[in-house]
Amino acid sequence: MVKILWFAHLSEAVGKRELEIEVAGMTVAALKKQLQEQYPDLVLEHVLTAVNEEYVADDMVLDNGDVVAFIPPVSGG
Repeated sequence: MVKILWFAHLSEAVGKRELEIEVAGMTVAALKKQLQEQYPDLVLEHVLTAVNEEYVADDMVLDNGDVVAFIPPVSGG
């Protein structure tokens, strides 16, 4: 199982701030695709992905116990 943390508008698209699912051996890209199919309002094209508090690329392979955070772009003034 991995824990997924949602931030900002992403939590609204999913309807919760955290989610636990089985994805061991799956890449971040495959996880994003699966989640976007499951939650049609979810857009993950421009989000940053962190695994265990480290930013990672979409080819990172996930393992049991990982914590995945999807962080949308931040704008400010």
